[in-house]
Amino acid sequence: MAPEQDVRLVCFAHAGAGTSAFHRWGELLGTGTVPEPRLLPGRDGRRREPRVTTRRELLHDLLEEQPPGPYVLYGHSLGALVAYTLTRALHAAGLPLPALLAVGACPPPDAPGGPALAAEAPDDELLAVLEGFDAVPPGIAPDVWHRFVFPVLRDDLRLAADLRAAALDPATGGPVPVPVLAVAGSDDPVGPAAVLGGWRAWTTGRFVLRTVPGGHFFVRDGELPGLLGRACRLVGRAER
Repeated sequence: MAPEQDVRLVCFAHAGAGTSAFHRWGELLGTGTVPEPRLLPGRDGRRREPRVTTRRELLHDLLEEQPPGPYVLYGHSLGALVAYTLTRALHAAGLPLPALLAVGACPPPDAPGGPALAAEAPDDELLAVLEGFDAVPPGIAPDVWHRFVFPVLRDDLRLAADLRAAALDPATGGPVPVPVLAVAGSDDPVGPAAVLGGWRAWTTGRFVLRTVPGGHFFVRDGELPGLLGRACRLVGRAER
């Protein structure tokens, strides 16, 4: 029997983040899974590039490079909308699809409310929204926050709003033809399990809902990569 194939896990982070949330995933995922965090323009090593705030700009950046062999997409919060949008675009273009789309800490596009709706709110109102789910790191100097972090967060929420609107447009949205794994944090006020269950309507394939310990940023803990590693090994065995 052929050996189990390594599966590439392409990861997209939450709003305002680079790839640091995934820095230990190489060891936490376990064997058979290769993490590939994707860095969007305008942060970390790509900080001199203009940030993307629309679906068109995002896909221009992402569709240039696709992983070879079997792969899985995981997106956390904003990253979930990015991963969903990429899957839809790949399908429309007739390109190889992920074996699994995994989304975490993100309500489905048709869910009411959400931080994306505050993208154009005044600074004080947007800051209150962000503080409501611990998006403001404790101890960060106010001048550093407003100069370097806040603008990235606001643009990322603009991107999230555009991706949600595109997902609700029949021309660019609708269910994806791949299995979907939705992961909720047990204490996440933004995407509790009852809300994450709504992703069931966004796939024509199998749907699985899982809950892990933690709040909105459970991506930083060890339970999520363990779960995704197991899912990737199932994909690897299926590809033998």
